[in-house]
Amino acid sequence: MALLEIESLKIHYPVRGAWPGQRKYVRAVDGVSLTIDNGEILGLVGESGCGKSSLGRAVARLEEPTAGTIRLDGVDLASLKGGRLRAARKDFQMIFQDPYGSLNPRLTVFAALDEVLRLHGPRDRAARRAEAGRLLEMVGLDRALLDRYPHQFSGGQRQRIGIARALAPKPRLIIADEPVSALDVSVQAQIINLLGDIRRDTGTALLFIAHDLAVVEHISDRIAVMYLGHIVESGPAHEVCADPRHPYPRALLSAVPTVEPAGRKRILLDGDVPSPLDPPSGCPFHTRCPYADDRCRNTCPEPVVFGNRRQITCFRAGEQ
Repeated sequence: MALLEIESLKIHYPVRGAWPGQRKYVRAVDGVSLTIDNGEILGLVGESGCGKSSLGRAVARLEEPTAGTIRLDGVDLASLKGGRLRAARKDFQMIFQDPYGSLNPRLTVFAALDEVLRLHGPRDRAARRAEAGRLLEMVGLDRALLDRYPHQFSGGQRQRIGIARALAPKPRLIIADEPVSALDVSVQAQIINLLGDIRRDTGTALLFIAHDLAVVEHISDRIAVMYLGHIVESGPAHEVCADPRHPYPRALLSAVPTVEPAGRKRILLDGDVPSPLDPPSGCPFHTRCPYADDRCRNTCPEPVVFGNRRQITCFRAGEQ
């Protein structure tokens, strides 16, 4: 059985309408189904505003779903309240995008880690401090830094501290919401390699959210590509990146820089991403798709499954 099961998840944000009493909704996530196995890294990729961060926050119980279910090891997370939710949080933790805003500037590194360890770690303070030191060393920092404050660290070091805090309760799943997008390119590779090492050493599963397909390909076992609140293609990372079957990930991949002299043929999409406040009828991608026909404009395609957990949501998937 999968560790995480997301089924028909919808997250709609209410927005005031132009007329009194009128209400519209931003359809950030609009019917997503995904699974993550124990110890697996699933990369969730898509343009800004496609709904991937909303999905990650819903898994972490920082957003309430409008509809659908999120199950962790068979337990419906939406049904957990109060003490049951606090106890369950040790099994799922989050790494945030901003390493500067995710740490309390008034707390030392030890105090930030101890907030978690007091709930889910040893009762003895000396034992908690020893565990905090072990966590720092696990993410590549010296335990002598425990009594320093966030402003004394670089962005990459702060993100390592955020990773250590997420690891403190020994979670089974970590949601990493664009954890390298605010960092220098040279530091990004270090953090990505660190997350891969952590998965190898601890067996913790990872939902890795990013907008850079090249980064996601490097770390992920499987990739899910999201567009306007929908998953348009998913499957093993090497298969999706070597042979994307949906026009959208094909265009994303064509924009990734390559060292090959001839490069890749660039695929340019017409128009802009539609607003999730007023999404198009039929296939959500049809307004930018070079292959769209009346069928695409009027009917939303069902996912088509191929071989090794490969899934494409496109009418042309079976025709290629």
